[in-house]
Amino acid sequence: MVVPLLPLLLLFSSCTTLIADAGAGVDELNYIVLTSSSLKAKAVCEGPRVNTTADFTNWVPVTRPHGPCSAAAAGKSEPSTVDVLRWDQRRAGYIQGMLSVPVNASMGPKLPPPAPTDQSSMDMKGTDPAITATPGTASTKSSQMSIDPAATGGGGGGGGQTMVLDTASIFPWLQCAPCPVPPCHPQKETLYDPAKSPTSATFSCNSPACTQLGPFANGCVNNQCQYRVRYPDGSTTMGTYVSDVMTLTPTRVLPRFQFGCSHFAQGASINTQTAGSMGLGGGPQSLVSQGKDTYGDAFSYCIPPTASTTGFFLLGVPPRSSSRYVVTPMVKDKFNPALYAVRLQAITVAGQLLAVPPTVFAAGSVMDSRAPITRLPPTAYLALRSAFRSRMTMYRMVPPKEHLDTCYDFTGVSTITLPRIVLVFDRNAAVELDPSGVLFDGCLAFTSTADDHATGIIGNVQQRTIEVFYDVGGGAMAFRRGAC
Repeated sequence: MVVPLLPLLLLFSSCTTLIADAGAGVDELNYIVLTSSSLKAKAVCEGPRVNTTADFTNWVPVTRPHGPCSAAAAGKSEPSTVDVLRWDQRRAGYIQGMLSVPVNASMGPKLPPPAPTDQSSMDMKGTDPAITATPGTASTKSSQMSIDPAATGGGGGGGGQTMVLDTASIFPWLQCAPCPVPPCHPQKETLYDPAKSPTSATFSCNSPACTQLGPFANGCVNNQCQYRVRYPDGSTTMGTYVSDVMTLTPTRVLPRFQFGCSHFAQGASINTQTAGSMGLGGGPQSLVSQGKDTYGDAFSYCIPPTASTTGFFLLGVPPRSSSRYVVTPMVKDKFNPALYAVRLQAITVAGQLLAVPPTVFAAGSVMDSRAPITRLPPTAYLALRSAFRSRMTMYRMVPPKEHLDTCYDFTGVSTITLPRIVLVFDRNAAVELDPSGVLFDGCLAFTSTADDHATGIIGNVQQRTIEVFYDVGGGAMAFRRGAC
């Protein structure tokens, strides 16, 4: 169950060859030269970049939307950069709202309406450029609700279904038949039908599972427990609280997995072309909490660098040596322990340490699977921006794109020389970003928080190709580069 070392060494060697061929005289220790085409998706799905065949008995494949690896969004047009960045702003507002409101009070404050835009391109699947997994559901040929790592779509016959992985949500839910559109949103795979699953069960209104729903409780219908999740932008899912067998992989099975069986799912934050949301936050209803007695209070994922490659998700502890990870403590928010946060100590650009006091990062940074862009305290961001710009003077700058103010025109440029950026977390856990984690549509994929006292966000662009391991029970987070 250990990833073979040789393929990893070959992968790194190929990168070194690329640098030597593409940029003679470049300081390879502090810069990386890459072909501009390497940041773009191919026309066909290439699967994982690293040979991890042995691991995928436990892994669930993770894809980014709108590419050849994404079955759930097949045929759907890709959203514009503006739409993605506007959604990113709203997601950041959602996170910041959760940091100031106790988790047992609400899902967060209601946010102002979004700027006018094409609603069809503002759904979560369209604007979340990172993490979806391929689950499946019970059907006429299967009594189990399953996540099939080999599936490319089709809930009928026990095939897989695509769900969003959300580290800032604690409530898993799935669209269930009957679920006409509207009030439900369209999805590519066949709806889960509890009536066709002999292992599906509802909860009575006086059952412990129902009485412990807290802010997600929504009354009772025919003595069946009802739930409702209302997101900060007003998006809502509601229906019956049920349980069924969930088979993530042949070795990851939850026989009584509890989730929301949704008969209503509307709003920009959840209309994703996916079957639902797999909440991974720190709460009693989350997938992580439900699986901790069997698989450990932990999970990990790796976000692929492009839409034509795949990553992975694992419930439980990775089957690898801990020596291959760098480890930093988790920081718990006093209001919202559902969120997972870490604390930066420093940032280096091209080998140079930014002159930013560690106290600037004192508020910590939430590690989020869905917000694309990383947010730093203004003092840290301005220092990063200055250092980055000074090392990118060979490229022509263009006007900002929404909140990204350091953008370049790479038209006609065959190779790009990027300064290496390293995020250094508490206990000197240094993580170098992959080139795919530095730029977003030609722009430096960082922005600033409102002030130096605000909590930051580590976005999913910066997490690309890095396995992020959440040791929830141990209160730590670990990182492994070049994982997917």
